[in-house]
Amino acid sequence: MAVEHILNSYLETNKHRKTPERYAILNAVYSMDGHFTLDELSDKLNTVDKFPVSRATLYNTLRLFMELRLVIRHRFQGTTKYEACYEGESHCHQICTICGKVTEVKSPEVTRTIDEMHLKRFRKDGYTLYIYGICSSCQAAITRQRRNKTNKTSNNEKRKG
Repeated sequence: MAVEHILNSYLETNKHRKTPERYAILNAVYSMDGHFTLDELSDKLNTVDKFPVSRATLYNTLRLFMELRLVIRHRFQGTTKYEACYEGESHCHQICTICGKVTEVKSPEVTRTIDEMHLKRFRKDGYTLYIYGICSSCQAAITRQRRNKTNKTSNNEKRKG
């Protein structure tokens, strides 16, 4: 696995220990689907992988992985989530401002535009774009609430009249 090679090289070059915890966390991160919280990663390590790791070890290891560009950290609606990013392409996120649901979106137009951007004294590695709005489920709920409120108001007016 290429990510293990990157971690090995970094640890050897900087004379750090190759601990089983670092490799267990790396494997857990790359086996998770999409975005995950620190708690979700901890739960996976504890229950599925049967490899409990302290919260401090998780924080420190994820910080190392972010430096190595193996993991990216996102702040969605006040929640911190992580994502494996070595093989992932740059992408957009749709974030519902009501329920907090996050959906990844591929946009060739955005990718092309960013690829063609010429930035001064800056080498771009990738991008993450956040698009905020209301998902279809929340929009439907809002519409139902408005409809119910309108119906109640109409019924009350009919009774009075």
